[in-house]
Amino acid sequence: MSSYFCCVKRSEVILRKMNTDFALAVRKARNGDADAFAELYSLVYKDLYRIAFSNLKNQHDASDAVSDAVMEAYSSIKNLRDEKAFKAWIIKILTVKIKNKQKDYIKKNNYQVELDSIDNVEQGKQNGINYNGIELMEEFRKLNEDERLVLSLSVVSGYKSEEIAQIVGMSANTVRSKAARAKIKLRNMLTEKS
Repeated sequence: MSSYFCCVKRSEVILRKMNTDFALAVRKARNGDADAFAELYSLVYKDLYRIAFSNLKNQHDASDAVSDAVMEAYSSIKNLRDEKAFKAWIIKILTVKIKNKQKDYIKKNNYQVELDSIDNVEQGKQNGINYNGIELMEEFRKLNEDERLVLSLSVVSGYKSEEIAQIVGMSANTVRSKAARAKIKLRNMLTEKS
């Protein structure tokens, strides 16, 4: 029993040290320390990319959105008030960049790449190739922007509805209902295809 409490205590000490180091890195970055900002970026870049990729059409656009968000975050980190809110703050910047990219898609009406990939999926089905992941992404892209964003933040990145609410500027109840409706919608679209 005592070894369990010893491990829990050790874990708490490590967690406090990580939080202290994180807060110190944010303070340093706010004071212009590029290395501290790079350290912060290394802690969140996987989540940023996953969110961007699950909401945009391709890897290139996802990388562009992440790069734009990081550049804006670096140039405006002095405005960050709460050191603990760094991750939510940079994700909020990313969501704006994602929405701008999505607006560009609509303006350009350039869906040729998507149509080509759908044609490839249909061709693969005729050849007996299993495209479950591609079918899921194809149906995921049919959800509206808010549904995709909420689902990618909750399912892909594991954020709670309260955290997502802060990031996207909705109430937690709205986030939960959008996520639930989006899951049902996605499930129905996938079962209709089967």
